[in-house]
Amino acid sequence: MDRRFVLFFFGAIPGMACSLFSTSLSAAPAPSLSPLPAIDRPPVLDWPRDRRPLPADITDPSADTLSDLHGVLGGRACRKIDLFLSTEGNYYMALRELMRRTLLSGGRSPRTILYTTSPPVSMIQARTESLSVGNLEIRCRPSVAVASPSMVRQIQKAGLSEGSPIPVIRGEGEVLLVKKGNPLHIRSIWDLGRPGVRVVTPNPVSEKGAFKAYARTLYQIAKNDPHPPVGWTADRLFRAVYDSGDPEKWVAGPRIHHRDEPWSVAYGHADVAIFFHQLGVATQKAFPDLFDLVPLGGSILRPSPLPGSVITTSVLVRIRGHWSRRQRRFREELVRAYTSREFSRILERWGMTRPPGFQPSGS
Repeated sequence: MDRRFVLFFFGAIPGMACSLFSTSLSAAPAPSLSPLPAIDRPPVLDWPRDRRPLPADITDPSADTLSDLHGVLGGRACRKIDLFLSTEGNYYMALRELMRRTLLSGGRSPRTILYTTSPPVSMIQARTESLSVGNLEIRCRPSVAVASPSMVRQIQKAGLSEGSPIPVIRGEGEVLLVKKGNPLHIRSIWDLGRPGVRVVTPNPVSEKGAFKAYARTLYQIAKNDPHPPVGWTADRLFRAVYDSGDPEKWVAGPRIHHRDEPWSVAYGHADVAIFFHQLGVATQKAFPDLFDLVPLGGSILRPSPLPGSVITTSVLVRIRGHWSRRQRRFREELVRAYTSREFSRILERWGMTRPPGFQPSGS
């Protein structure tokens, strides 16, 4: 049987309780109330949304999953999705701007578009044609993926790619994310080894790539420093952060580090996070009263990564599938958008650049 897109909503509907559950008891009106209760929810960072909420909005800012959106999108419904992109989330702010300026504007924009800015799951998505967010299942294959070179090689090796991969984004190293005012006076990676300075990192199990990148940055910058603090080496710093014996010294987020790490710093569970430069810029812009940034080479506006900094590259690859003519057309429009001069300007505004040898498209 064909699996269609079916959504089930569970919740109270104002004004319907009496008609659905009426009894023969006499009704007695409750006393009137004027004060409003305090909202009981865990502390959260209320991240800016891509678009204005629709009139029917069930977003719960205290949850990273939409537990009250239920359903399965699959089967023939997948053919109705004009464009489905699976991408790592390390440049989500630039992608949001690209979508708004190109694909989501004008009369020829896609009718239905989905894109995920998550930890790297593109290989699993393409192979299993599945993705879950809370109680919502999307059983469709993405037509485009943007991921690290190693993941793109996995996609190619599995026979899931079409055409040649295109390197499209290059990072500008890392920064340190600290609380506003930098109360612990953190100035360099060496300060992360100080007693009492708590460090938050990506989850080393669920986000191995980001964790290894930040750990390498810490170690390699220290290794390349010609003037380390007296008595300190890269190995000693590495052990002081990751193997100090203090259970509060090193903490990690549960799943999505570009949301988890700022939360830990904002609410006092950690004092500093190593962060990709562009993620630091986006986080500080979103919450200017909560965070400051410490550059690791150059300045925040003009980064010049220190020797040893991990420089990331994101690669676009087309995913093999039984795509309709319309889906292929919008896939190529997305490729042109990613390789456009407009996207080069967007990347520059968010602290990123193009890989060496990149050739922009004519748009």
